Amino acid sequence: MRSKKLYILICSIILVISSNANATTEKECFEKVSRGIFKFNQGFDNLLLEPAAKMYNKLPEPVRNGTGNFTSNIATLLSIPNHILQGEIRLASHATGSFLVNTTIGVLGLGNPAAALGLENQKEDLGQTLGTYGVKGGCYFVLPILGPTTVRDTVGMIVDQNYLDPFARVTWHEKEINNISGNKLDYVGIKGVSAVDFRGENMTNFESLEKNSLDLYAATKSLYLQNRNKKINNSTESDDDWGNLDK
Repeated sequence: MRSKKLYILICSIILVISSNANATTEKECFEKVSRGIFKFNQGFDNLLLEPAAKMYNKLPEPVRNGTGNFTSNIATLLSIPNHILQGEIRLASHATGSFLVNTTIGVLGLGNPAAALGLENQKEDLGQTLGTYGVKGGCYFVLPILGPTTVRDTVGMIVDQNYLDPFARVTWHEKEINNISGNKLDYVGIKGVSAVDFRGENMTNFESLEKNSLDLYAATKSLYLQNRNKKINNSTESDDDWGNLDK
């Protein structure tokens, strides 16, 4: 099993390198297929995600804030190793401190007392890490349910889930770490709650984007690529209304 995962990792890295060899920017790949998947994702959103988000937004604000804090705190576990890989030791220490403070004083992450202490919690993943080392996005395409991505970000997601994310290893891969165990339902449940929280918090943004875009597919692609580039460059600028896009 370990050798199989290693084989997948090596193939993934080769794929990134080969796609990066001649690409100076992200190019469209499989556009017709991606547009079809995009329509499927819209249907999924209309049928399940948007109604769930509307119900979620009716919950008291403290409940929604606590839910968002909880899922963000779990996501910090992935940021820590990626900060280290990027050589950002200060941010890695801040992320570690943020997780420890919020998990203990913040009651399992429902609160965010770390923010009051000035502990930054900047989200990172391996796609961003590869980007900081000059790896281009390569082909842009759309995945079912998961949405927009690039070859680089897909490779990053695979490696994150299999190797770098402690939460994924404990839940999805059911590996016990320090007597902490979980299962795939835990993983899917937390990711689902995070998606609903994100959708609910950006309800107005989604409606505005859909209303004002002549081509929603192209607008979503542009928004995704701009957001990823900002994250790679650690930019704090926000020239659009999607300030919560990194949740």
